[in-house]
Amino acid sequence: MRSLGLSMRLAAAVSCGALLVGAVPAAGSATGRPRGALVSVTPVAELDADQVSRYLTRFGLDPSQVRYGVDAKRIVYRTVDPRGRPTSASALVAVPHNSDRTPRHVTWLHGTTAYRGSVASVSDGNDRAAALLFAAAGYLTTAPDYLGLGVGPGAHPYAHARSTVTASVDALRATRQLAGREGRRPDPRVLVTGHSQGGHATMALGQALQQHADPRLRLGGLAPIAGPLRPSALISDALAGRIANGVAYLAYWTVAWNRLYHLYDSPAEAFRDPSVEALFDGDHPNEEIFPRLPATVTELFTPDYLARLEQPAGVLGTALTEADRFCDWRPRVPVRLYASSGDRDVPIQSSAYCRQRLDQHGAHAVLVDLGADVDHGRAPDLALPRILAGFDRS
Repeated sequence: MRSLGLSMRLAAAVSCGALLVGAVPAAGSATGRPRGALVSVTPVAELDADQVSRYLTRFGLDPSQVRYGVDAKRIVYRTVDPRGRPTSASALVAVPHNSDRTPRHVTWLHGTTAYRGSVASVSDGNDRAAALLFAAAGYLTTAPDYLGLGVGPGAHPYAHARSTVTASVDALRATRQLAGREGRRPDPRVLVTGHSQGGHATMALGQALQQHADPRLRLGGLAPIAGPLRPSALISDALAGRIANGVAYLAYWTVAWNRLYHLYDSPAEAFRDPSVEALFDGDHPNEEIFPRLPATVTELFTPDYLARLEQPAGVLGTALTEADRFCDWRPRVPVRLYASSGDRDVPIQSSAYCRQRLDQHGAHAVLVDLGADVDHGRAPDLALPRILAGFDRS
């Protein structure tokens, strides 16, 4: 089953959201245990090349670039939470069955997922397939689950760029440690790609790597897919009913950001049905969430809270202002943004805005329209083989 944000075909998505970009904390922790240190390694799957090809086909991905079998493992590693306190997180690491001792490194950043079990390190699905696609082509591949998902503790800080970056950088550190145990020294250049929520995470992580978040890592390439790259505009569109699944997006985002920024004292202040908050605790699958949500935003939120969202001020306004500046930097690598004019969850205008901002900063950015008949969930199926081919040429 695709995660939220990865398919409207199997479950509606939830990926509008905002991002706060901040400095990545130093690699140490308050306990003296280094960030990115491996806690555990658990085998997940070992597939030969033919098995990988069948797996990719099952999840709608072109298997023509499969060259190797893959060994997939779930890692648990040390990181920090949004307030800088020590915690742990999980990720899938996919290692190609080849003799390359200095493999190139890819990270895949997944779309919105409300259920902790719907991530690559835990269950079969499109995110695991994406990681296997790159690994089967010869790339050491890291697919972070993010905080609060997979087997990591706590709640997921949905669409919060700072904690997405720290968890992702630490996942890359842990992957290098695992590779070292197997006699591999990965190329320091990291090729970064992701879909929906992972599209914004792609740009956030890329910026952090270029700004030397870890001296052993460098940015190697950027390819966001259908990312919510102008969050304030997406939120406005969702409030106006112009975004598919906007009710779910806004509900998840509100619950997550209340944990971060204290937007309300009681869920009854924000939600007409206060029990909505409990749906986004990480333990409810999509099949339990969507039947409980109303059809419209006005049925979801109280009038007072809806008015606050329509004219955000204070900490919320500041956070959204920062979010809209997310593409205001100059990557030193080519950027290919993938989106589709048929997307009703994250319209292509979001990626067009990012390309425009990048261009104004002197970056080389290209926007690829995947087509008017391509919805949000299908976009990765079409974009990933092209991204892989582009990474092979970089």
